[in-house]
Amino acid sequence: MNARLKGWLCRLLDVEPEAVIALFWSGEPSRCRRMAEQVRELVPDRRRFLVTVDPAAQAPGFQTIVLPNGPDLPLAVRYAFRRYRVALAPVLFDGTPHPLRAAAWALAPGRILAYNRHLERHHLRLRTLIASWLFLRGVPLDRIFLRPAWLFPFRRDRTRIPHRVHLLEGRPPSPSRRRAGIVTPYLPYPLTHGGAVRMFHLIREAARSWDLEVFSFARSFDRAELTPLLELCSRIVIVEPPHYREPRWSTWRPPEAGEFDSAAMRAQLAAARPELDLVQIEFSQLAAYPGDVLVEHDLTQDLYRQVYERAPRPGSWWDWRRWRWFEDRALRRFPAVVVMSDRDAREAARRGAARVVVLPNGVDLERFRPEPEPPGEHVLFVGSFNHFPNVEAFRFFFDEVWPEVWRTRPRARWTVVAGRDHLTYWRNFTRADLPVHPAVEIHGFVRDVRPLYAAANLVVVPTPVSAGTNLKVLEGMAMRRAIVSTPCGCAGLGLRDGEHVVLADSAAAFASAVIRLLDDPRARTRLGAAARAVAERDFDWRAIGQAQERLWTELAAARQPRESGR
Repeated sequence: MNARLKGWLCRLLDVEPEAVIALFWSGEPSRCRRMAEQVRELVPDRRRFLVTVDPAAQAPGFQTIVLPNGPDLPLAVRYAFRRYRVALAPVLFDGTPHPLRAAAWALAPGRILAYNRHLERHHLRLRTLIASWLFLRGVPLDRIFLRPAWLFPFRRDRTRIPHRVHLLEGRPPSPSRRRAGIVTPYLPYPLTHGGAVRMFHLIREAARSWDLEVFSFARSFDRAELTPLLELCSRIVIVEPPHYREPRWSTWRPPEAGEFDSAAMRAQLAAARPELDLVQIEFSQLAAYPGDVLVEHDLTQDLYRQVYERAPRPGSWWDWRRWRWFEDRALRRFPAVVVMSDRDAREAARRGAARVVVLPNGVDLERFRPEPEPPGEHVLFVGSFNHFPNVEAFRFFFDEVWPEVWRTRPRARWTVVAGRDHLTYWRNFTRADLPVHPAVEIHGFVRDVRPLYAAANLVVVPTPVSAGTNLKVLEGMAMRRAIVSTPCGCAGLGLRDGEHVVLADSAAAFASAVIRLLDDPRARTRLGAAARAVAERDFDWRAIGQAQERLWTELAAARQPRESGR
């Protein structure tokens, strides 16, 4: 439009000639401030207004407009901007309700620049209706525009499978030993969470009589940090995992399996297979790789079934059904399937596994030696956030249990060990910031958790969904600490309610049990002593390693005649 004509129209309509920015302070203040900083950098040459119902809200470079909250708020916003044309209306959508969002829609429906809780931004437009709806639903921006390969075969954003391989030589192999390969989705050391603890300790036991090659996925690693693993293995093969770019809903195979489908890993296994007497596959997401033993750390389909039954939705139903299809085929294909408990053994046999062997999780009884309980009211939860049941456990305890405990016992303190990169995993699973509380201390990766167990008066395992067996329960038992758990949190361990552990199946019952045990040191002592006795009797890694040795020897002996007869 001609500048002179534009000016004439603006004077006629009594509006400012230049369009302005109207930022709506519509969420958590720290996020709003960061949003304002981004907008100021993105649009430095326009006049900027901050619209708020909070008199304390302000941001440098913005003129603040404070409006009274009420049913007339949309009309008040329109009146405040009656003399301005709005070029852009940044609005924060952080998952909490806020009245200014409706006011922003009323003012400038075609100019909304939406920010999510991670301060990703997206223009809300009718022509991108589905993308806008997904963004407001909390889907990360980098996944909104993914398209399935079967529908868009020539798309640019495709799954990339790196071919980079790192070969680390460990202790020299011995001609007198049999050789086994162990395939893992991540490096078994350092001991960042329960899966790594199990794999490392059984590798240590197997290394007494076998030469071991470990095949793992990792984007980066520190060779010096792997020294304890290299001292046990003859070789470690590290493959970079795929950069998986399929929409979660779009594949029949579970996306967790697609994230580890690597041609480079298949090539490494195929090259090593003739020299190996046995190959063991760890975790169900790697079950597409060929091997002699599949270790089901948990029956993944059972985990997703629990998620679906707790919150029935099409997405959770689809996750459960495809895991059931994928895992059932894997159970029938492997000569032997290892599970953690008798309960899982019965289910695996029912699903078609030819041979099921129970090798439970264990605990290092020499390392986790009991120490006297200190005075205080310290509660401990150990659960790496890279496993989503632990995220659900934290949310359940933080939102529904801890407020009642802290109200009743204001001197109580809760310590959480959330594992390496816990903030990343938390945001990936929840699309939210990690909540804070003055009496809650959250650690990331802790190399040695024993001092935290020693400082605790009570261990909690508040997992609302779980499968397999939990190593954090075994560590608490070995340290002779009283434990409060949900029924699924200690399932498969043979523990009796009131004798070895206290079980609670609701938030009210869990809070009551925690408060009662914090008040009763004698009950804590009795429970801890009984739990330690069970750990000594049933869960020593040495005995579990010997059972694994017998299974491996039998499978290797059976495989040799089959190969010689080919």
